Amino acid sequence: MDFNIDFSKLAGLFVFNPDNPLQFGTLTFMFLLALGLLIYHAVYPKQRLRASFLLIFSIFIYYKIGGLSLLLLLGVGLVNYLFGYILLKIEDIDKRRYVLWGMVLVNLFLLGYFKYTNFIFAQIATLQDADFTALDIILPVGISYYIFKVLSYLFDIYYEKFEELPRIDDFMLYVTFFGNIQLGPIDRADEFIPQIKENLLTSEEGKRITGLAVFFIASGIIKKMIIADYIYLNFISRVFEDPLRFTGAENILAIYSNSIHIYFDFSGYSDMAVGLALLFGYKIIDNFNSPYKATSVAEFWRRWHISLSRWLLDYLFTPSQMGMRRMGQYGNAIALLITFALCGLWHGATWGFILWGTVHGLIMGVSVLTKKIRAKGMAKIGLKESRGLNFFRGFIAFHIITVTWILFRVDTLEKIPMIWTQISENLHATVFTQFYSGFPGVVILSLIGIIMIFFPEGLKERFKNFLTTLPLWAQGLLLGLVIYLASQIMMAEMVPPIYFEF
Repeated sequence: MDFNIDFSKLAGLFVFNPDNPLQFGTLTFMFLLALGLLIYHAVYPKQRLRASFLLIFSIFIYYKIGGLSLLLLLGVGLVNYLFGYILLKIEDIDKRRYVLWGMVLVNLFLLGYFKYTNFIFAQIATLQDADFTALDIILPVGISYYIFKVLSYLFDIYYEKFEELPRIDDFMLYVTFFGNIQLGPIDRADEFIPQIKENLLTSEEGKRITGLAVFFIASGIIKKMIIADYIYLNFISRVFEDPLRFTGAENILAIYSNSIHIYFDFSGYSDMAVGLALLFGYKIIDNFNSPYKATSVAEFWRRWHISLSRWLLDYLFTPSQMGMRRMGQYGNAIALLITFALCGLWHGATWGFILWGTVHGLIMGVSVLTKKIRAKGMAKIGLKESRGLNFFRGFIAFHIITVTWILFRVDTLEKIPMIWTQISENLHATVFTQFYSGFPGVVILSLIGIIMIFFPEGLKERFKNFLTTLPLWAQGLLLGLVIYLASQIMMAEMVPPIYFEF
């Protein structure tokens, strides 16, 4: 029997391809993941060996995703480990503060150079009515996330959460961990690093881990690869690319579908990240908690991108609030406005992102300032807390979030009046009833998405617990069926997660 093995193609699995970088969910990724899991579980009883292997595996996966951007990631990790060492040795409070801010500025300068240089020069050119050719600056994969991770580490050393430095290889595993390096969640060093020495997979709790991992991975595949990618490629992208080609009714449907897509695209990736981390014996934060069930914009941010919200609360809003505490509620409102304007800027170097964050901060600031007035108004008219009132609040909050997602989605602000023109002047309401015949797949998957979004939490927990009681073969079969379904529905080309560019 003649076996012809093309070793050049086999070797290509382990080399970065700039024309086809590794993406989560592809067959190549699944092969590398299976290989990594096999080796990891073989060496799992030896704690230092498994940690070293996972560090090497994480570095390799990042290399396959981002190529030579790996050098920047490793440099950031090593330099900030040194920063942490210096900060830990300084005892004088004033010196610690100045050194900390110097370190913060170094990291922010690095992030700013790669992410905002072209945006800043473009704005200067616009003010001078001059032409501007964008500089050839490639945004390194995951830089927004790993810069925030190392900053949280430095802040935690400053606030004396660490009595001693972790091992350098443990810190580098925290910085480079493949499960969340690309799109978060933004975990904390004091939560991740202690898990390196724990034996979660062989503990009593470990019996449930595989079932939980299957739940999160399957959930992520359904959200991201089946629903989000399909409705985006087949409908949403077409409308937002050229709103004037579509009726007002189609623009409205695209706005609502966009809410489903953004949530499922990002939370689907996050679910997969949580599941993958569990397979390697690590717990990282579940980044979403039914955000569209929120009854206010503030509650939405307690449920949406929780790791980022927590970062902003601890390291930006709280210090700003403390600095303006003499201003009372006005200080709180200003701190919210500043925090979320910068949150928008963190998401991307466009005026759409900045306005999106600013509008959210403004809404929350006004809510803080009018809290007492609203409470008095409710008491005066005899309006009491009830399910009906909460439903109304949730309805309003959902539509505020949905409308402001337009700022998040459009690539240029000029498209917003186009969308409004079509809705106000070219509605063609009959399209609502005809939409299914033109886009049956989009309608069906969107309806499934809506059911998933508002699915009762109790039933979700019951299903999760049921899954953990199934034998391993049944869990594997279920995950295999989900992967097969995704392969049948997925488009020929995967859509990079929307948060990938941040």
